[in-house]
Amino acid sequence: MKPSFRIFSPRPARLAALLVCMQLALPVSAASLDDLLNAAKLGDAREVAQLVAKGMDPNSTDAGGNTLLILAAREDQPAVVAELLKTRGVKLDARNAAGDSALMLASLRGYTGVAEQLVSARAPFDHGGWNPLLYAAFEGRSAIVDLLLAKGANPDALAPNQSSALMFAARNGHEEVVTRLLKAGARLDLKNDQGETAESWALKHRNTDIAELIGAERKARAARGK
Repeated sequence: MKPSFRIFSPRPARLAALLVCMQLALPVSAASLDDLLNAAKLGDAREVAQLVAKGMDPNSTDAGGNTLLILAAREDQPAVVAELLKTRGVKLDARNAAGDSALMLASLRGYTGVAEQLVSARAPFDHGGWNPLLYAAFEGRSAIVDLLLAKGANPDALAPNQSSALMFAARNGHEEVVTRLLKAGARLDLKNDQGETAESWALKHRNTDIAELIGAERKARAARGK
């Protein structure tokens, strides 16, 4: 005699409740994470908000350690940045595998609006190693240099190779940035690990106008007794 089985046939209401419980118990899928990362990169603030509201981590990262905020800043997506800055627990100081923060990448790429958002949210900018001011000076992002100096960034902070923002700007021919850094009182006598000063580096790369500008500033400071 075969065993008999009682067929379980839940009522519609029970079935709906069972399905909800099953969905809540399921882990976040890889597809959902990809959706979240892509939304941050592509500027879909609404999708980011919806997925985070469903329980996804606002500090989720891709394989390179880039958080949603870093991705949005890197891709110049101010709407996503604004949405994430409203999210409780979002990390302003997170770094990716290369050691870059959201503000560092916005500064490097010259995304002034995003940099302003992050600075207003008190993202850190004065720290050891590469920092936003060094990146901005290296690439000649004068508006971001202005922003950071106005907020109190140290004009004499040094990169790992002991180069200052003034050295990078002088080397790369960014005269507007050099002018701003000189006005902020950047030191002229600092030397990097190659023994270069801002003035000597400018001359080495044939940025003679900048070398003359630095030389004139040196004379002016000497006359003022500084």
